[in-house]
Amino acid sequence: MKILISQKPPTNRNAYNTLEEKYGITLDFKPFFIIEPVTVKEFRSQRINLPDYTAIVFSSRHAIDAYFKMCEEMRFKVPETMKYFCTTELVALYLQKHVVYRKRKIFFGDGTPQSVVAQIGPKHKGEKFLITTSAEANTGPISTLFSDAGLDFTVSVLVKSVMQDLSGINLADYGVLVMYNPCDLKSLYASFPDFQQGDLAIISYGKGIAAALKKEGLKVAVEGPSEEIQSAAKAIDVFFANR
Repeated sequence: MKILISQKPPTNRNAYNTLEEKYGITLDFKPFFIIEPVTVKEFRSQRINLPDYTAIVFSSRHAIDAYFKMCEEMRFKVPETMKYFCTTELVALYLQKHVVYRKRKIFFGDGTPQSVVAQIGPKHKGEKFLITTSAEANTGPISTLFSDAGLDFTVSVLVKSVMQDLSGINLADYGVLVMYNPCDLKSLYASFPDFQQGDLAIISYGKGIAAALKKEGLKVAVEGPSEEIQSAAKAIDVFFANR
């Protein structure tokens, strides 16, 4: 059986190679969408003046790259006094690509908007925050928390999802489809407007994609993450182990 995974091939394929050997399956990787930084023109349409902000909030590595790219293109030198608040330590560590980590004021939470606001606390309440996001993200929760905390902030779209042409794929060749993001589903329908699930099993890894699939009336065979399923590879393993 062939399985289609809606992401680019991972750098380390060990877990997937093990699955192929264990179940006699073939795993194909194909990104259903890519993330690109917005253009300078798109950014300027948001009427945001970069020098106005003394702190910035990041929730992804894509947003970090996009921010520093935008600063370079707009000839804005990021001051050493800039404070960085990241949703997770993994995102925070990625800042090393652009700044000298140990010399910067960098803070990170546990992945939730609440943890970011907790890191700000009374100590950093006087900063002017730029919350970076993607065009498709729901920023309602974090905006509400920042407003309730009395923080001065602006939300800025720095990245966008660009759907990929999937029409060259023969979905009939696959028995299982693994998806991660609601944009995967949008891209699927864009390339296959008449898509019908039929006997195709769908594995979801991410709360957003699981909800999007169910909203469209599609059946989800295995959902992750969960206490048992901590990776997409494990989700595939569970699917075949329970067949």
